[in-house]
Amino acid sequence: MAAVKEGGRPGKSSGKEPQPLIIAKTPAEEQRLKLERLMRNPDKPAPIPEKPKEWNPRAPPEFVRDVMGSSAGAGSGEFHVYRHLRRREYQRQDFLDRISEKQKLDEDYQEKLQQNQQIAEERTMGEIKKPFFTTFHVNHARCCCSSWVLLMPFLK
Repeated sequence: MAAVKEGGRPGKSSGKEPQPLIIAKTPAEEQRLKLERLMRNPDKPAPIPEKPKEWNPRAPPEFVRDVMGSSAGAGSGEFHVYRHLRRREYQRQDFLDRISEKQKLDEDYQEKLQQNQQIAEERTMGEIKKPFFTTFHVNHARCCCSSWVLLMPFLK
């Protein structure tokens, strides 16, 4: 059976009391209100917005019907068409340059990571190859044995 509201209309019964409308006057107050709203129900996951897509220029047309001529008597409207085409082409070239630069930086970063990993592996292998004698026996002889002077040739 549907619950009846105070007005006598069927619908969901509101188990919550109505919240007063609060208008934030400062950015700090707005942030505080958002945090309070999130903390009312801590089990509910917080909304995480999707990353906006990267801007790409419009693809150049595959077939151009109006090819501009090189005559000096072009109309005044043709200049604006030329100017917009030129601006779009410059944006497209700038976008391609930025993408190639980003790819180059990513490759350099991956190469640097690989070099660092290789260096770390070499250090680890060097520590593993270190003789057991130099790490344990010499330290043990120095602190516990009175005859550690006999080990002096090995300490070099």
